[in-house]
Amino acid sequence: MDNHFETGLDGLQQKLLLMGSLAETSVNRAVEALMQRQYDLAIQVRQEDKAIDQCEIEIDEMAIQLLTKAPLASNLRLVTVGMKISQNLERIGDEATKIAKRARDLSQEPPLKLHLDLPHMAGMALTMVKDALDAFVQRDSAAARNLIPRDKQVDVLNKSMHETLARHMAENPDTISRCLHWIVATKSLERIADHAKNIAEEVVYLCEAQDIRHSMKN
Repeated sequence: MDNHFETGLDGLQQKLLLMGSLAETSVNRAVEALMQRQYDLAIQVRQEDKAIDQCEIEIDEMAIQLLTKAPLASNLRLVTVGMKISQNLERIGDEATKIAKRARDLSQEPPLKLHLDLPHMAGMALTMVKDALDAFVQRDSAAARNLIPRDKQVDVLNKSMHETLARHMAENPDTISRCLHWIVATKSLERIADHAKNIAEEVVYLCEAQDIRHSMKN
């Protein structure tokens, strides 16, 4: 691999890691805004989503340049996987803005008398994202495969929270609109875990040249 191409690949990888860091920060701030009822922080998260979108644009441009020079099939996989990871990170940023929108609206309403541990759920989902990106950097297919089943743990937690909120709505009809905001927020966290799983599946494809996205064994 020539030095120019290798430098381009390194730049692509570094931009993906920056994008991952921005997405993680957005999710954490959105959840904080929701839990602490911080209107201004919610607005900030929505404004900062532009930086994540810009990263995706820049990664696409870098990838297109690299695709014209990729001499090997493995390099083609690396560049295309990088683009797919970027798309998933952009969608994680979108989910953060959805949570921030709910945080903005809920900050103007009376608080629910209900304990929902969204920070724990967010931590689970974001750890999956971080581990998926680490597996990408290290080209660690085994770590990526081990990460995939963890998505089900977040699904179970999301279902439990939805059931709790449904019961609360049934018992307290005046809270329905507020509970629905919380349901959307928990669903966004569940979707973030889905995107982490998607990234892990792309890492397996990169390392093994095997598409496991629709496999019953993953």
